[in-house]
Amino acid sequence: MAGVAEAPNRSARPLPPPQARGPPPPARPRFEPVDREKTCPLLLRVFTKIGSHHAKEDFAVRGKEPKEEVQIYTWKDATLRELTDLVKEVAPAARRRDAKLSFAFVYPDKHGRYVVRQVGMTHSYGNGRRLDDSKALAELSFQIGDYLDVAIL
Repeated sequence: MAGVAEAPNRSARPLPPPQARGPPPPARPRFEPVDREKTCPLLLRVFTKIGSHHAKEDFAVRGKEPKEEVQIYTWKDATLRELTDLVKEVAPAARRRDAKLSFAFVYPDKHGRYVVRQVGMTHSYGNGRRLDDSKALAELSFQIGDYLDVAIL
């Protein structure tokens, strides 16, 4: 008895879309810029120290943070260069020609202990060409409520 041979079951796969010709699209920034006219600024608590960053133990007790505090109203798209210029207005040591400012975020970890994480460095009188000058808070994973610790070196 002759059987009827069935064709093998081939699933039809769609063809990949045709490749676009020309240059690749420009890279999108990793964060959305803020419309500063319509968006309310956030309060950034900035702690400065000459010579080094504060120790994480300095932030352990709420309400007993270091005394060298500056409060700045800004947005998450503020760059380290903008923050450098604001710190220079209130910290005379940051105005020196050879001063370097090292930035660190201070925030509680999942166990409630504070962490000091360095995120960038600028020079007091930079020309905007340094790598960290153009980094924005949002790009560096800043969360509202984090403190900013600035070591003036």
